[in-house]
Amino acid sequence: MGPVAATADATPRQRILRGLVVAVASLLVLAGSGLLFNDYLAPRASGAPGHALPLQPAQTAIDRELAPILAAHPGQSGALLLADGLDAFAARAMSARKAGRSLDLQYYIWHDDFTGRLLAREVHAAAERGVRVRILLDDMNAAGLDPQLMALDAHRNIELRLYNPFRNRDGFSRGIELVHRVFSVNHRMHNKAWIADGRVAIIGGRNIGQEYFAAADDFNFRDLDLLLMGPEVASASAIFDRFWNSAAAVPIAALNSIEPEQLDAFVSATDAAAMQARAAPYLARVAASRNVRHYLQGALKPHWSSRLQVVSDPPLKRDHDDRGDWLVTRLSRELGAVRHKALLISPYFVPGGTGEQGLAGVVRRGASVGVVTNSLAANDVPAVHSGYAGYRVPLLRDGVSLYEIRLRGAPELAGALGRSGASLHTKALVLDDARGFIGSFNLDPRSAYLNTEMGVWFEDPALAAEVRAEYLRLASPAHSYWVFLDSDGRVRWLDRAASPPRMLASEPDASLARRALARVLGWLPIESQL
Repeated sequence: MGPVAATADATPRQRILRGLVVAVASLLVLAGSGLLFNDYLAPRASGAPGHALPLQPAQTAIDRELAPILAAHPGQSGALLLADGLDAFAARAMSARKAGRSLDLQYYIWHDDFTGRLLAREVHAAAERGVRVRILLDDMNAAGLDPQLMALDAHRNIELRLYNPFRNRDGFSRGIELVHRVFSVNHRMHNKAWIADGRVAIIGGRNIGQEYFAAADDFNFRDLDLLLMGPEVASASAIFDRFWNSAAAVPIAALNSIEPEQLDAFVSATDAAAMQARAAPYLARVAASRNVRHYLQGALKPHWSSRLQVVSDPPLKRDHDDRGDWLVTRLSRELGAVRHKALLISPYFVPGGTGEQGLAGVVRRGASVGVVTNSLAANDVPAVHSGYAGYRVPLLRDGVSLYEIRLRGAPELAGALGRSGASLHTKALVLDDARGFIGSFNLDPRSAYLNTEMGVWFEDPALAAEVRAEYLRLASPAHSYWVFLDSDGRVRWLDRAASPPRMLASEPDASLARRALARVLGWLPIESQL
């Protein structure tokens, strides 16, 4: 009776203290078990080391096709901008179809939709021809896809590995693992690379999915890739190898297994997808795209330069690491060296206090700074917009020009969580009209410190002019609202496409529910995760 009576007689303050002790103890146990799981129980790399296959002078169709082109530009790499989703799909499909030696593919997302299946079909067909295929996917977006992924991996010429994977593949146990691995599972691989025969590399912002290739009915991203050819492709292959052989990459075969009949089912499914009614008109649009026509006519005109560099974060990013080779360090240094102009395109833009002050410093030195990002209505992640919204006033006061992408193709206002129309997904910058970057890096804390990112750094005025043209197109009245402060210091939007131009006092095209959600999310201490 003693302990019971003592509990009953406890004061409210004592009960609160005991509750706090229990809560803290529970958190410590959870943290300890999480660290134990991370250090001893999380999946370890168990695949044999692998490396890019050596180049041959005329082994494959790609070797032979590029030989005279590269000979005409010794020491230089060619870069072709892929702004159109149809061109971006065609570049991947055609390079897979022509590959005769290897395909190395690295992606954050590979959707199991009809474009994902069409490209998987091309990859499988290449493996059937004897092409060695390595696929590295981030596991966060692979939930539920094990049958399809293991079916690919079951092919004798295909190996598939997952970045930072869950040992528990689905259901409640996966959720439990998520809690236990909270310290490590938040670090994801956001890289995007498609490398064929070690000769051609497609680097940029696109994942694999119909919304990235202008194939979705209700939602399509505006995005940007660079197709590279020449010596710098070797850098992309070296980056792929570092990730492939890192401790974070685990063969899917070590996580699950597949029966032979599942491979047959996968092949049948991808064949059916290729024949379905929806694929035929889409493929007809791809065949009619500008770059495909130019390719068939021999009229493609890449930018040739010796000052292109494929760059990437290391395969693992930890808080205590030396950040000298992180992309955020390089991009910050390049922004700090701007003399005249900085034009930034980022779908998720959360500069943080340091970034905001850095951009303010660029303006104070006499340079102009412009940013194109998503409006609340066009943003597919309202939480990210809530992080950005808090920086609009200080950025505008600093003299930074802001443009927010309009919601396009939607018959009604964007709902709280729904999405429709078009959204910005391009991640690029151009500095002083002479140098810049195209890749997967968003200007936000997640890209800076949590995810791994990659892209192409260039110092080439002609390529910079093409990226600047894309910025100006996105910032034009037809595609974006101009954001400004009124005489009372309140954020306002100018619809410059209206006649006469119309000032808006609230987030354009966004429903009340969506605006309220963004406001509430802005109160939460989640900026470091955005």
